[in-house]
Amino acid sequence: MIRFLGNIEVRADAKGRVFIPATFRKQLQAASEERLIMRKDVFQDCLTLYPESVWNEELNELRSRLNKWNSKHQLIFRQFVSDVEVVTPDSNGRILIPKRYLQICNIRGDIRFIGIDNKIEIWAKERAEQPFMSPEEFGAALEEIMNDENRQDGER
Repeated sequence: MIRFLGNIEVRADAKGRVFIPATFRKQLQAASEERLIMRKDVFQDCLTLYPESVWNEELNELRSRLNKWNSKHQLIFRQFVSDVEVVTPDSNGRILIPKRYLQICNIRGDIRFIGIDNKIEIWAKERAEQPFMSPEEFGAALEEIMNDENRQDGER
């Protein structure tokens, strides 16, 4: 199982090509993951890179929760899968970020790759340098989650 950790700055060239950070590239190679799935994040103005096996798991989970005979569910599924790019790093470890994604996420030049468990997020450097939550918000949210009475694992 792949677990990406880290916040690594890289620079995109004029064509939108970027080097996948070496630490992430090594993990992908060790897991024999050659293809990556790229899509705009559902909630944030960033891109998400999924190793193909992780993408397939997420897609299977989403599909299992949707009824293919429900038109709203079909629209949700279509929206989720219709705007993806399959990318394969070149021999130098670079991938091409399509121009539409660069524009949507306001990415110009400097980029942050952030390891988020089994996937990688790609952010505009300026946005990723700002805290995603204030320390107070983060502490309160984490306390609420970790003290949740309905925790499934029974730990306190």
